[in-house]
Amino acid sequence: MKQALVVDYKYCDGCNSCVVACRMEKGMAIDEWGIKLNEVGPEKVDGKWMWDFIPYLSKRCDLCADRVAEGKKPACVHHCLSSCMYLVPLDELGQKLDELGDEVEVLIP
Repeated sequence: MKQALVVDYKYCDGCNSCVVACRMEKGMAIDEWGIKLNEVGPEKVDGKWMWDFIPYLSKRCDLCADRVAEGKKPACVHHCLSSCMYLVPLDELGQKLDELGDEVEVLIP
């Protein structure tokens, strides 16, 4: 079953726990990653300071297929301190996006 990683940006605080969890799970070196955070900002927009963290998947990401086959969550989802990452089957994606509202990103490796 094809699945997607959904990230709710409203709650991502850029802690990098997803990046570290991925590296540890896959045994990657410090300069490798399956998921990485891009930092946007800080910048002043309409009088407010904005600072966003945008995760993206590399070609090395397989959404932890081995863990998922065992009934576990991908390492990044399991270790997300903000609980803002979700592994969602594609046939349930629309429902999850409706539930989460704005500022959501869908990542499919």
